[in-house]
Amino acid sequence: MPRRKFRFRPDGREAAASGRKAESMAKKIKSKSFEDAGSWFRENGFDLTEAPGTNGRVFLKKYNVSAAIERAPDGGVKIFAYPGYLLGGEISKLVDEGYQKKLKTTKTEIAATADHLKALHQFAEEMKEGTGGISLYNESLGTVSSEYKYDRVRNRDLPEAERPKRPWQKPAAAKRPA
Repeated sequence: MPRRKFRFRPDGREAAASGRKAESMAKKIKSKSFEDAGSWFRENGFDLTEAPGTNGRVFLKKYNVSAAIERAPDGGVKIFAYPGYLLGGEISKLVDEGYQKKLKTTKTEIAATADHLKALHQFAEEMKEGTGGISLYNESLGTVSSEYKYDRVRNRDLPEAERPKRPWQKPAAAKRPA
C-alpha cells in the first residue's frame, strides 16, 4: 500500500499533498439588490405581499413564518420586521424565559413547540441567503430569541445607568461594633 504524503496547513491541521492550495474560509459577502432579493424569494417558494401604504416594503411568508424587508437607501435590502411565527395574522416575537420559549403577540402568548422553532430557524436561514446576509455560526445552531427574560440576563437590554444594582455591586454594610 503506497504511503500518502501530508503537509501541515497554517492552522496546524494536516492536508493531503495534492498540489492545490487550501481554500480560504473567509469569503466576501455579496450584497443583493432589492429586486434580486425579491426574485430569489419568489423562485424559492416565498409568498411576497406589498406592505399597504408604503413603497419598497415587502412582507415575506413561508412555513407560517413572516418577516418584512424594505429597500435600503443604497438599493440593497434592509430587514424591517424580523422573522416571527404567525399567530392570528400577527408576527409573533420569540421570548426565552430560561425554562420555556414562548411566542408572544400583542393579543396572545403561547408556548413554542419544536415545530414552531424549526420553522423559524429554517425561515431565518433562507431569509439570510435571499438577502445576501451573513449566516453566523451561533445562529445556525438553533433559533435565536428576540428577548431573554431569565434572571441571569434580566435588564441587560437597559442602558447601564438604568440597570438595577446586583447584590455584589451594592456597597457593603458597615460592621457594627461588638
